Amino acid sequence: MILVVMAHREYFNQKAAEWDSLLSEETIQCLKTIIRELAIKPGSIILDVGTGTGVLLPFLVEATGQDGKVVALDIAEEMLARAKAKNIHNVDYVLGDITCTPFDENTFDEVICNSCFPHVLDKPRALREMARLLKPGGRLVICHPMSREAVNELHRSIGGVVGNDLLPDDEEMQSLCRQAGLVQVNITNTHEKYILTARKP
Repeated sequence: MILVVMAHREYFNQKAAEWDSLLSEETIQCLKTIIRELAIKPGSIILDVGTGTGVLLPFLVEATGQDGKVVALDIAEEMLARAKAKNIHNVDYVLGDITCTPFDENTFDEVICNSCFPHVLDKPRALREMARLLKPGGRLVICHPMSREAVNELHRSIGGVVGNDLLPDDEEMQSLCRQAGLVQVNITNTHEKYILTARKP
């Protein structure tokens, strides 16, 4: 498992330099809309899982405001370096794996995992960790600016390290979230976006 995680880290480190150029304006606007529609409360403490080059960070910082805080987590140091270089205020950057984080229990109001969850190799463990990190009543968000089917087809078409990085179907995601102790699991899967939300009791 460690070797597989290292392969993913190396893959995303190699992709970091070109990552932002692969993001269309349409994709960026879709993500901006997703975050706006989440209606994040000002002052929230947010964990951005798999932050990559930080595409969500401006939207999250805007949503949480000056009294809130965003923590950007990624396994790839090159991705994190490019996010950090954008000098977005009110963000802490942490190199790490969502299956085993350094954060205290009940730390975050929101844990947001954008375009990352398929690449998480131990999904049950990651969901348990994200549930642990959430405050009671806190929300988990797993999202993509495309449908689940499009996500999975994209990864299959790329092949290699990410060829089998798939987003599970609704039934499995519901089950995984419940096993992690999360409730109120809701899934929206359309041509334009995929959004799963769940709450910590």
